[in-house]
Amino acid sequence: MTLAVLLMAVLAGLGTVDATGEHYAEAAFKRALVTFAVARTLNGVISVAQGTEVAVEPAGVGVNFTVGQILDPVNDLVERFSAVMLVATSSLGLQNVLLRISAWWGISVFLALAAIFYLLTLWAPGEKLKNYSSIAIRVLLVAAFMRFAVALLIIGSNLVFDTFLAAEQAAATQALETTTSEIREISEQQALPVAADQSLLERLGSAIDQSLDSINVKERLASFRDRVSNASEHIINLIVIFIMQTILLPLFFVWLLVEAMKFLATRSIKTGN
Repeated sequence: MTLAVLLMAVLAGLGTVDATGEHYAEAAFKRALVTFAVARTLNGVISVAQGTEVAVEPAGVGVNFTVGQILDPVNDLVERFSAVMLVATSSLGLQNVLLRISAWWGISVFLALAAIFYLLTLWAPGEKLKNYSSIAIRVLLVAAFMRFAVALLIIGSNLVFDTFLAAEQAAATQALETTTSEIREISEQQALPVAADQSLLERLGSAIDQSLDSINVKERLASFRDRVSNASEHIINLIVIFIMQTILLPLFFVWLLVEAMKFLATRSIKTGN
């Protein structure tokens, strides 16, 4: 116990745990900002594209494709995804603030005093100070929780993310960026005008080119419809990932730390008695 208390005091003084937690927190915050930007961009592109009609006029016959009809199913999901990303980004920002608060020198001094108090009750001769051992261990654990809990939950959450979720998050974000580019490109598709002074041969060439364009647009829209369906799956995966990283995993690690400290307090009190 003495070695553990001394190690805790040294780590608090050196700030090693804080530096590691800050590194992970900054990386997570940047990832969330990038994904939030992708979500907002996708939402804006969909809003612009919903009333867009892609028109191709082969041989003077109009063919119109309403992009918004394809995007309607995913539009509400994208808006909810943007709201989730706003909450997730705010949660990560709050973790950064709490990490800076926990690294404040006043909390480190409180931990050092609590450690000294506990070691005195542990090693002082006589029974006078030993009677305060149960209070001392509780004060020490509270000080340790205040000093290290935020950094440890950030480190733990990000280790789980890096091990199990990082690859899936990167792939889903990249897929949404590709979908955004395709929506923008499709919505900007315009009919090619036929000049009045073209010759018969030129008109025939333009008709052939535009007929090919029509076939190409149909194929692209079919592919685009499939991509939009896949985008919904990627959005749901990202929602699950960021809810886990910013809400569920931190709560789990806080619960784990509290239970571990309760166990240590109970075990120390029983040992002391």
